Amino acid sequence: MEVKEYYSVEDKEYWLNQFKKSDWGAGHYLYDLLSNNNLKELCGEKTKVFMLTDNRQLVSFCTLAEVDDVRDTEFNPWIGFVYTFPQYRGHRYMGILLEFAYVTAKSDGARQLYISTGDTGLYEKYGYSFYQMMKDMHGEDSRVYRIEVK
Repeated sequence: MEVKEYYSVEDKEYWLNQFKKSDWGAGHYLYDLLSNNNLKELCGEKTKVFMLTDNRQLVSFCTLAEVDDVRDTEFNPWIGFVYTFPQYRGHRYMGILLEFAYVTAKSDGARQLYISTGDTGLYEKYGYSFYQMMKDMHGEDSRVYRIEVK
């Protein structure tokens, strides 16, 4: 297993097609944003897309961005678009990416790291705590989790 950053790989087209294989609506949205080169416009110029790979297979992915789907806030950075392909679930591979994002945020000087989700019980096992309910960009309630970056 290896973590790669999408904007740093040379074979972007190959990896872009791997994102397209996601069975998740937000994964397809990320694919569209990457295809049209709009992700950084939406989420900030410093946005990174981390990919956990097993040779040439995309196992899991997430973003680390200044802004996520909870828009009107001073909180940052955000982990978003967290996804693991079904055949790789149950092995805590997502934890590898969350740790990589944490270390990256720490090296960038972050004091807190946030995740906006509808899920309960997923991020707690990785050290995140429920912080508060907030409205996402569609006006829907979103559970915001955070972790202190030490």
